[in-house]
Amino acid sequence: MTRSPAPDKRASPLPDAADALLAWYDRHRRVLPWRARPGETADPYRVWLSEVMLQQTTVRAVIPYFQRFLSLFPTVADLAAAPTEEVMKAWAGLGYYSRARNLHACAKAVVEKHGGVFPDGEEALRGLPGIGAYTAAAVAAIAFDRRAVVVDGNVERVVTRLHAFEEPLPGSKPAIRALTDALTPSRRPGDFAQAMMDLGATLCSPKNPACGLCPFADRCEARALGTAQSFPRKEKKTEGKRRSGAAFVAVRADGAILVRTRPPKGLLGGMTEVPGTAWAATRDDSGDLGEAPLPIAWQKLPGAVVHVFTHFPLDLTVYRGRAPVPTPAPPGTRWLPAGEIAGAAFPTVFRKVLAHAGVEG
Repeated sequence: MTRSPAPDKRASPLPDAADALLAWYDRHRRVLPWRARPGETADPYRVWLSEVMLQQTTVRAVIPYFQRFLSLFPTVADLAAAPTEEVMKAWAGLGYYSRARNLHACAKAVVEKHGGVFPDGEEALRGLPGIGAYTAAAVAAIAFDRRAVVVDGNVERVVTRLHAFEEPLPGSKPAIRALTDALTPSRRPGDFAQAMMDLGATLCSPKNPACGLCPFADRCEARALGTAQSFPRKEKKTEGKRRSGAAFVAVRADGAILVRTRPPKGLLGGMTEVPGTAWAATRDDSGDLGEAPLPIAWQKLPGAVVHVFTHFPLDLTVYRGRAPVPTPAPPGTRWLPAGEIAGAAFPTVFRKVLAHAGVEG
């Protein structure tokens, strides 16, 4: 039977829970390149950039991208002034590419509408491109120490275990937010938000949580029941239908490869790719060569490139062909010089395609 928390738990915090967590955080806080050290003032640009990058991506994966972004675009004004292609190049490999487009649009809006200064309230932050409820709350709390309810995946795990909350995600998100609201203090709300994230990332981990070290140990209902690892409850995901397609890697005699830019909106929008067929759930590869971008000899490579997107898995058959230097690029495509392959805005799936075809970069 599904059990919801009692109304008084939604309305009032657990006694001294926030104080216990903040005391733990003061001793065990993680050192991260975007996080202000004790006594320092948080940089809203760094906080915002990190929060966008951390959506659906681990801290370990984000750190090198964050550091590279800061070296290329040290301020929000630098990011706003950068060409879109340069922003997409810097983002390539991090995934969820709509984030990069929204990031660029948001930077421009901060410069054009706010004089290059991030607004400090949730409502104003939500008026910026690409900033939703979570990011607005996180920036308001962490960068400006405003009381805001910040709920990411780590916080969901901590809160559902704390209350042994059984309603499954994603439908239970509003209720989990209410429970988090009841815990969130007015004092040091930015540190509290980061402490909840750190707790979920280090002690209250998805598997084998270190309950004995947790500042909530004597308050956690799931620990008392011995069921911590089973929270949060989640509705079973239905995997999207597998799709397949073909990719054509044309290599010119001087090492240049034929590429094109994907449409600005949609999956992998604005990124660089090699030409290919549409991706379909049912496909007959006998017609692949009829869609080849150049009339050259194509070799079908053994095996396939397999890539899993959020909503569906993809199999790509790869064809490789050689072209003489004078070969003109068909409309909508261009030759990318060999020396620029490594720095081009290829998403991971097309880096896999190039590697499968033996193209270094």
